[in-house]
Amino acid sequence: MFKFLPALMAANLIGCVVYADDVHYDEPIDVHHEDVYNYAPEVIDAAAGVFWDDYYYDDVWYFDAVVDDFNGPYDVVAVYADVYDEWGGGYLIESFELYPTDDPYLWTSEWMGHETYLDPFYRGYTVDLVAYDSYDEASVMTVWAAVY
Repeated sequence: MFKFLPALMAANLIGCVVYADDVHYDEPIDVHHEDVYNYAPEVIDAAAGVFWDDYYYDDVWYFDAVVDDFNGPYDVVAVYADVYDEWGGGYLIESFELYPTDDPYLWTSEWMGHETYLDPFYRGYTVDLVAYDSYDEASVMTVWAAVY
């Protein structure tokens, strides 16, 4: 008789309990969205140019932009520097991405001269510094590149 006791105890321990709560809503749930107005970012100040670096023994191109947005500086998600050849017909030469700094208004980047298609002695470059916000609104400031 005691031979079947462990089998009976094991059979009682194996099992599953399921609780179901079937809720059905007949009327739709109203979700209210507030109207949000997005302002375009603004490029307040910008600079672009080239300088010589003795350590790397190469030219270094720099691109700086001070950008603000009435929705807050953290609404700006990307800034690019588009370099154009104004004396050669206004064609786009190259685009460079700028990166945010610890200052939420300042975006900057530096590029080694041998990695670009830019000539540090050519005075015909203009640079469009374009800022984009989270809703794809954009703002542009155009500056002449400071060269040798």
